[in-house]
Amino acid sequence: MAIASPAGPGSDQILERLMALHPKIIDLTLDRVWRLLEALDHPERQLPPVVHIAGTNGKGSTQAMMRAGLEAVGQRVHAYTSPHLARFHERIRLAGTLITEPALADLLEECETANAGVPITFFEITTCAAFLAFARTPADFTLLEVGLGGRLDATNVVDTPAITIITPVSLDHQQYLGETLTEIATEKAGILKRGVACVVGPQSSEGLAAIEARAARVGAPLFVHGQHWHIAREGGRMVFQDETGLLDLPLPNLPGPHQIENAGAAIAALRLLGQDGTAAEAAVSQAVWPARMQRLVRGPLREMAPGAELWLDGGHNPAAGQTIAATLSALPDRPTYLICGMLNTKDVVGFMLPLVGMATRLYAVSIPNEQNTLSAAATTAAAQKAGLTAAPAESVAAALAAIMAESPNARVLICGSLYLAGSILRENG
Repeated sequence: MAIASPAGPGSDQILERLMALHPKIIDLTLDRVWRLLEALDHPERQLPPVVHIAGTNGKGSTQAMMRAGLEAVGQRVHAYTSPHLARFHERIRLAGTLITEPALADLLEECETANAGVPITFFEITTCAAFLAFARTPADFTLLEVGLGGRLDATNVVDTPAITIITPVSLDHQQYLGETLTEIATEKAGILKRGVACVVGPQSSEGLAAIEARAARVGAPLFVHGQHWHIAREGGRMVFQDETGLLDLPLPNLPGPHQIENAGAAIAALRLLGQDGTAAEAAVSQAVWPARMQRLVRGPLREMAPGAELWLDGGHNPAAGQTIAATLSALPDRPTYLICGMLNTKDVVGFMLPLVGMATRLYAVSIPNEQNTLSAAATTAAAQKAGLTAAPAESVAAALAAIMAESPNARVLICGSLYLAGSILRENG
């Protein structure tokens, strides 16, 4: 619960009011953002050097690695990410520290006043608040994670970032970005700017072609995985190589084989920013990013299952299902169960298909306090359609109790949504 500052209402109250300003029809456009930024005297023009990150999966992990690397060599780093898990303040990190409640409340009120009740999306107005915070706090770099797409995302108002990054592009948010990988990658590539280098993570052939086409149009040099930089596991280490040389590094501390590729993008970007091997090693060994194959080590669920291995992941699209499956495959053999809750806007069967054969049983739950949750019954039906043995449960706790009755030493992965992950972390973080 946010605490009200002496000057006025707390951030929770203001955020609730801002939700009411949301346009009746969601259209991706920058017009509302430009209007508000002008009223705020253009804070987006006063940011420390910006690293702008788009992609479908891996944006947050890549950003977390970059932040760890830069901070390890004494750089002050702003970071903007979404959505939050347990508390809105997670979205805005000022020079290494989460924004305080009084500062957030004051900024939100300032933006609310400047907006003067005109329709604007929640993400748009809160992004403007983040820009105000970043512009007013000294730092060496600003790491901006795209919210949705790229071309028309509220973060895409910085004329000349220091560099851009596009992590792997896959199918997600098709209702806004397009039905094909080419269409979606074209939207993501909208963050490319003339003369600004872009680090490109592993892509499908269609996705890469779309990114290359956009880069050619705007004159943006690309640094592409498999062409200009390479990353590979070698035994218990990994090796990164680009035109400036080779780095022998530890494996990422963030779990999962896919984190090697995310680490490669982060290291390539750090090298373009002039950082050395010290930053690269810290990037892979010190990054922290919750709800991405995160081990739960405390809280009520841990107490319910003292002999179990509890994991949490917020991935929610087919590509995320594939990375989760690869991570589970790399772990030692152990009876594995899934507790899954998803939104009704996601490709549920597509997410679950890679997990077939990975789990003894899936328990489906609805996401607490989330109006767009898929019901436990509907999630169960989708899991069964994918080929998983599945049953509904009233809650995560009820599902875990059923699993413990059957297999007290099981591996349990709670998955399917960042919103579900947030509800878990609020009680077990």
